[in-house]
Amino acid sequence: MSLALEVFSDLSERLDYNILNFPVYVRKGTLIQFDRYTAACHWHPDLEFILVLDGSMEYFVNGQTVHLDKGNGIFINSKRLHYGFSNNEFDCSYIVVAVHPVLLGESTFAGKLYLEDKFGSDTDDFILLTSQSTWQQDVLVSINQLYDEMHSNSGNLLRLLSKSVSLCAAIEEHLKQISGRIADEQSWIIIRKMTGYIHQHFDHKITLKDISAAGTVCRSRCCELFNKYIGQTPNTYLTQYRILKSCEMLRETNRSVCEIGLACGFQNPSYFSYTFHKIMGLIPQDYRKQSTTER
Repeated sequence: MSLALEVFSDLSERLDYNILNFPVYVRKGTLIQFDRYTAACHWHPDLEFILVLDGSMEYFVNGQTVHLDKGNGIFINSKRLHYGFSNNEFDCSYIVVAVHPVLLGESTFAGKLYLEDKFGSDTDDFILLTSQSTWQQDVLVSINQLYDEMHSNSGNLLRLLSKSVSLCAAIEEHLKQISGRIADEQSWIIIRKMTGYIHQHFDHKITLKDISAAGTVCRSRCCELFNKYIGQTPNTYLTQYRILKSCEMLRETNRSVCEIGLACGFQNPSYFSYTFHKIMGLIPQDYRKQSTTER
């Protein structure tokens, strides 16, 4: 296994980076692709930037929800739980950029200290980005430019590296230290361990006992933390995550519906189809046909 792959092997939510072993994710997305226009709540070490291209959405970060309008965006700090959604089930298109800390020197002693100081758990969870602030407008423009560079014919690796690092540097200058967050951070660490366990083992049988054990808490405490910080029960989160992963497989592979259900932790094909229809509003076969038509 290469060094780069070893560094990424502990990701809770594994990102499909555009270029192999170059840990920068730059793509466009829409809310309509998700169940009820709501992305799965997740976290990862990457620093994330969102720019809303059309429509609007709500964005959840570590227990707080903010509104994002067209032309605005948000920066999400490392290892924060987050997801976008639309209460009214209206679509929203956006650019998402994620930069893994290894690109910023995480594998060096000095880099690790720098990242912990500037992007650690005691700094801002997020920063709203609007066109009314000059420096924030510059960040929003940089997100667009990074997307254009990543998806151009040239795709110059040095320019991609430079733009990605500059984007993070521009944010770092405005992140503030937050005092008195130690107790709350412990709860978030437990949540990240439990959701991370789900993300890594969703294709196997998982019980509430397994999830709570991943966070080294009892089952009642596990349920309490999920309800308080995510607004869902552990089992609901697990089921929705499995359906999200099955949607990805239906769109991106030619595997049969039965195979996909098994690969996502559903032991019974009928139950998979029933659950998929209950959450998505259509059966897996129809979802695949619809996704193929929309491409």
